[in-house]
Amino acid sequence: MDNISTIILAASLFIIMLGMGLSLVVSDFKRILIYPKAILVGLANQLIILPLVGFILASVFSLKPEIAIGIMILAACPGGATSNLISHLAKGDIALSVTLTAFSSLITIITIPFIVNFSLLYFLSEDQTIQLNVIETIIQILVIIIVPVSIGMIIRKYNEPFALRMAKPVKVASAIVLALVIVGILIKEKDNFMSYLQEAGLVALLLNIFTMAIGYYSAKLFRVHQKGAMSIAIESGIQNGTLAISVAIAILHNTSFAIAPAVYSLLMFFTGGIVIFLGIRKSKKNES
Repeated sequence: MDNISTIILAASLFIIMLGMGLSLVVSDFKRILIYPKAILVGLANQLIILPLVGFILASVFSLKPEIAIGIMILAACPGGATSNLISHLAKGDIALSVTLTAFSSLITIITIPFIVNFSLLYFLSEDQTIQLNVIETIIQILVIIIVPVSIGMIIRKYNEPFALRMAKPVKVASAIVLALVIVGILIKEKDNFMSYLQEAGLVALLLNIFTMAIGYYSAKLFRVHQKGAMSIAIESGIQNGTLAISVAIAILHNTSFAIAPAVYSLLMFFTGGIVIFLGIRKSKKNES
């Protein structure tokens, strides 16, 4: 993609992360003292099980290297603002969801470079090998995550009514910009898109379904309450597609690595809708 597309993508991610910051307060990071078990189960799913499932799927399906790497980039980017919205609509524990998103966003600054670097070395042939500068990548991810989130939190702290009022418009704006980015990627890769879709679509869908199921039942195994289990399932299975696309394009400068996250970003709204339906039905059943 050209420089203009990269700038649009950076703006999209900035807006999304700013919106996340507008929804956060310092007490969100203190909830680990209130929900230690639920948060630890959720983080284990997001940071350990999710990349492991992604690696197994990418290996078992013998994907093209660019699709396999795209799946691993996606698996390295859990959570995001969308997971909070889906958790809210599905009658999950929104406080737990926001807290998991906050913690995973901080921790993935360190984990993303290592997971992506491993993927590049494992899936690319020797003559194609790309090796990330881990420290430089950590700094880049730090800037694209922490700066806008911090700005959002500062705005929330000093002007809460404005922050709450801006939350919805920011989400709408980020969705529009993300849609433009995805269209741009599809146009750029139009010659390979159908073959990429056949490969990436099924694996991205399975990654989504498997990790949500594992998240839900692992939470139940550790006796996390129903709303908490729903939020852990969503946080485990709904990935930050925009961040994954940003890593592929802005850091790795390769749009083919962004195909799997782009396809996933379209699929997750269908699976998210199903989860919302199931969550509402389960909530009504429990109430009755």
